[in-house]
Amino acid sequence: MILQLRQLFELEGYSFDINESIPLDELNESQPYQAFASPVEISGKASNRAGIVTLNITVNAVMSHVCDRCLEAFDRQYSYDFSHTLTRALANEQDEDNDEYVVCPNNTLDISELALSDLLLALPTKILCKEDCEGLCPICGANLNKGSCGCNED
Repeated sequence: MILQLRQLFELEGYSFDINESIPLDELNESQPYQAFASPVEISGKASNRAGIVTLNITVNAVMSHVCDRCLEAFDRQYSYDFSHTLTRALANEQDEDNDEYVVCPNNTLDISELALSDLLLALPTKILCKEDCEGLCPICGANLNKGSCGCNED
C-alpha cells in the first residue's frame, strides 16, 4: 500500500490515521513471508507537528512457526509498535547510515514494505513453542515436552 504524503509534508498540524491490511495472497508471493497464518494488520497515525513528520504504527500478525528446540509446529500472535521520522530527503551523507529517518522519495511511502521490515526485524532470533520448552532427547529424538523417554534413566 503506497501512502501519498505530499499534504503531510507541506501542512504543519496535518495528520491522518492509517488502517491497512496486507492480505495473505500478497504475503505469500514473497518467499520470506510464507510463515504468516493471517493477514497483517497495520494501524496508526502519521502527523506533522512543527514541521517534523512522524509515523507511529502498530503491526499485528499471526505467524506459523516450527519450534527451534522440539520441532513442533505452532501459531503465535505478534503485536509491535514502531515509530519513524519521515523525510523527503536526507540532509547530508552522514544521515544515510542513520536508521532514525525513513526517506520518502516523491512524497510516497510503501507502508506495507516498512511494516513487514519492522516486524521481521523485531521477531526473536530463536523461536520456541513455549519459554520452558524441553526440546528433543539427544539419544532417541523423543519430544521431552510430551513426557520422559527413559533414555537418561540408564
